[in-house]
Amino acid sequence: MREHQYYVYMVSNRWRNVVYIGVTNSLETRMWQHKAGKISGFTKKYNCDQLMYFELYDNIVQAIAREKQLKGWRRAKKDALIIRMNPELHDLSAEWEALAPVDSVMPLSS
Repeated sequence: MREHQYYVYMVSNRWRNVVYIGVTNSLETRMWQHKAGKISGFTKKYNCDQLMYFELYDNIVQAIAREKQLKGWRRAKKDALIIRMNPELHDLSAEWEALAPVDSVMPLSS
C-alpha cells in the first residue's frame, strides 16, 4: 500500500505583507506552480511564491483540519508560528535545486 504525505504550507510575497495557507500532497510541485504563476487567484494576484512555513501529515483529513484551523487564526498568531520555524523569513524553497514541472520533480527527502 502506498503511503501518502500531505503538507499544510504558508506562502508569502517578497514584501511579506500577505500570507496564503494551502494543503498539497507534493510541496515541490506546488511551489513550482506558485513560482511559475500556474495557480490563478489570490497567490498569483499577490505574487505569493515564497515558502515561509510547512507541516507534514500522513492523513489528509488531519491536514485539511489544520489548514482550516490556521486560516482562522489572526495574522499575528500565524506570523509567530512562521517565525518559530523560519526566524529569518527566508524562502524555504529557494534552497531546493531547481523547481521543475510535475513530471521531473524529485522527492524532498534523499
